[in-house]
Amino acid sequence: MCICYSVQDTKMPLKNQENLNPKQKEAVLNTEGPLLILAGAGAGKTKTIAERIRHLIRNGVAPSSILAITFTNKAAKEMRERVSKMLSEDKGLNRPVSLAAQAGMNERPFVSTFHSLGVHIIKEQSTKLGMGRHFSIFDRDDSKKAVKEALEICGLDPKTHDPNKVLSIISKEKGRGLTEIDYAARPERGQFSDIVEIVWREYEKILKRDNALDFDDLLLKTARLLREDGEVRNYYRKVWDYIHIDEYQDTNGVQYEISKLLVGEKHNICVVGDVDQNIYSWRGADIKNILAFEKDYPEARAILLEENYRSTKTILEAANTVIEKNKIRRKKTLFTSNLAGEKIGIFQGLDESSEAEFIASKVEELIKSGSKHEEIAVLYRANFQSRVLEEAFLGHRIPYQLLGTRFFERREIKDILSYLKAALNPECLADIKRIINVPARGIGKSSVAKLFSGLNSDLPPATKKKISDFYKLLEEIKKAAEERSPSETISFIINESGLEREWKENKGEDLERLENAYELRSFAEKFDSLKPLEGIEELLSDSALQSDQDEMVEEKNAVRLMTVHASKGLEFDVVFIAGLEDGLFPHQKVTRENITPEESEEERRLFYVALTRARKKIFLSYAQVRMMFGSRQVNIPSEFIFDIPEELTEEETFEGEDRWKGKPLLDIYFD
Repeated sequence: MCICYSVQDTKMPLKNQENLNPKQKEAVLNTEGPLLILAGAGAGKTKTIAERIRHLIRNGVAPSSILAITFTNKAAKEMRERVSKMLSEDKGLNRPVSLAAQAGMNERPFVSTFHSLGVHIIKEQSTKLGMGRHFSIFDRDDSKKAVKEALEICGLDPKTHDPNKVLSIISKEKGRGLTEIDYAARPERGQFSDIVEIVWREYEKILKRDNALDFDDLLLKTARLLREDGEVRNYYRKVWDYIHIDEYQDTNGVQYEISKLLVGEKHNICVVGDVDQNIYSWRGADIKNILAFEKDYPEARAILLEENYRSTKTILEAANTVIEKNKIRRKKTLFTSNLAGEKIGIFQGLDESSEAEFIASKVEELIKSGSKHEEIAVLYRANFQSRVLEEAFLGHRIPYQLLGTRFFERREIKDILSYLKAALNPECLADIKRIINVPARGIGKSSVAKLFSGLNSDLPPATKKKISDFYKLLEEIKKAAEERSPSETISFIINESGLEREWKENKGEDLERLENAYELRSFAEKFDSLKPLEGIEELLSDSALQSDQDEMVEEKNAVRLMTVHASKGLEFDVVFIAGLEDGLFPHQKVTRENITPEESEEERRLFYVALTRARKKIFLSYAQVRMMFGSRQVNIPSEFIFDIPEELTEEETFEGEDRWKGKPLLDIYFD
């Protein structure tokens, strides 16, 4: 049950209050003490948070004392731009006369992701952590290689003990706030936990050797520093008087702890979230964090934002009906003043190819009718579903963008960034190993092994010279980074490393690599306004912390293909949800034994997220037969389809399916 409170008195009238509904206005005006905003999909939460920040500043709060945390760089960028635009256009903010005061007015709230916040704090407190300021950040691939190296050091075969599995366990435990020491001290033991324990220990040694942190360390190190060092904790509590945290339902154990440690005595924390959109338990998100907020802060106010500005009445009625079956939630019902809109289309395909052909044909029809490519999205539960969809789109010559193909994970981009990281942090053997012979310099693996083992004297003179020249190049890159703009430094690396020359000579696929390299240079231009080294640090942090959504080129004239998980926070005019079959969506994992109630309801929350991405029209599809795990399986439709009231749906057909009409399913495949 949601407790409602009256709006408190304020010093200045609320700006643009005609743009806010009563509940949004209440959230904006309640600035003191803990506040829980339960915001439904499309309920204008970003606008509400931004208006709340502006209202604080209009009433005398220094912009620099406001912290706002989001979950993706894309969301942080949108929030930063929205707040900046609001402040620059707000004539109600009196501009001071003195230069010093004017400088203060140019301050902005600190808006970032949890990981970027971690990087910021760790860099500022690097001496207390015994680290160099220019530490490397290992991405998933770097961490996997390090775990593989750790396995080999422990005398274990990486083919027998999957590095991915070991890394996933380490990552999950770090997300819960445990170090390798904490893990080793656990009373429960098992054969594999013993393996994880010894490998984790070596993995940490590799990270320390390379002056590197992995993604999870950015949060874990921050939490432990704030917990154990009262001086640091009190410093940041004084820096940020007002804290805002978006997508609070997606916080894991460490993020939850950081949130609590940063809150000062006044408990000025505002969290925004939606229990019904908690879909990341597999990466540690704990739904209990948002459900327990009012226990953590008994004086907390709770406000529901239920008015949806995105979707049609039909879409919201379907979404409300689906999610009402979940028990672990705060009851809310989305409503809208939008039109009823079109019914939800349902297509039954013979197999995955038939389903993909329907989707491509319908997309083609929509585009001919005036729909924009970028306002159409095809969502699916599992990554493997994209292959047949891509084939159908290629066959119809429909341009598409596949989220999950990440720019910063491309080989050529990682090579260039490794040159930069190795120049600033030559202790990172992972980066040195990656680029010491890229492009080829005649420095073989055995020579690298001797170099890393301190056996330089055993190397032939010619090899020593090549290695010496390589390290001189790194010194030149470091000098460039300290003196030139980030984009100029990237150009310097592309040219002086020999990569540009090699790509131009080889042509073919390498020309695409060169184009990507130039695109990295363009990306670096956004940091050129900063001091050289500061800009380089921001460039490296941003590139390391990119998410799938950050890779989406918004102006690209292409249909979006992505998993439902990747679609969180996005919206489109038309949404296709493919593969709605029992065992695929909902996923077969929900049928296993020992599943918790939270896990069993997450698939339904995932479907709810998929439905609420759409503004105008939804198409649901499923295949009677699908190739899965190497064999063809006969499927039954997902229970989620039957949860939607029949009067809200209509059957979909397309020309290409006529050849199957009237034929028994088994005859088609096995006759």
